[in-house]
Amino acid sequence: MTPIRIALIDDHTVLRSGVQALLEHQEDMVVVGEAANGTDGLEMVQREQPDVVLMDLSLPGLNGIGVTRRIREAGCKARVLALTMHEDQRHVRQILEAGATGYVSKRAADTKLVDAIRAVHRGEVFLHPSVARSVLEGYLGTQPKPDPEERATPSDRELEVLTLLAFGHTNQEVAEKLFISVKTVETHKARLVEKMGFRSRADLVRYALDRGLLQDL
Repeated sequence: MTPIRIALIDDHTVLRSGVQALLEHQEDMVVVGEAANGTDGLEMVQREQPDVVLMDLSLPGLNGIGVTRRIREAGCKARVLALTMHEDQRHVRQILEAGATGYVSKRAADTKLVDAIRAVHRGEVFLHPSVARSVLEGYLGTQPKPDPEERATPSDRELEVLTLLAFGHTNQEVAEKLFISVKTVETHKARLVEKMGFRSRADLVRYALDRGLLQDL
């Protein structure tokens, strides 16, 4: 199995060391480079061509949003996962608009960071639950409200799966909580896509927010 090649860009030496120690214990991950500022980070990404970049937003000189934008403009295939203390809607939207495909709070548990890296490497969008509600409520404010009658109604089990996924749980975690197989979770997801027209996790979370399913988020 080819490991996921990861680059770290963060100005906190202790955090970089901690994240690197965590990732070294993952059989499917390897850290190929690290940098303490945006300019060095951009050069390192262009040189090493990692699969995933863990990006802080508050960097000396060129900040994380600027680095992310330049990574995209340079045509690098690396997927950017923001790892930051900022959880407000403005920062989240800015980094996502710049080209990041995931956002994890530095307060996240270790397993969430590992899950997020694997998710963005698969091409998925990962929003940690601590920021998902803020971002999507802001997005909803700019979108027309869907007519509930235009969509089919999910079954009780599909609604359970939908809600857990909207909270940010992985397929494995949903399976464990509902005492079903991962394959069954994937089947329910496929039916939700077909029945409800969901194309991404963001669509799923918007639906859950509209119906008050994430009040404890």
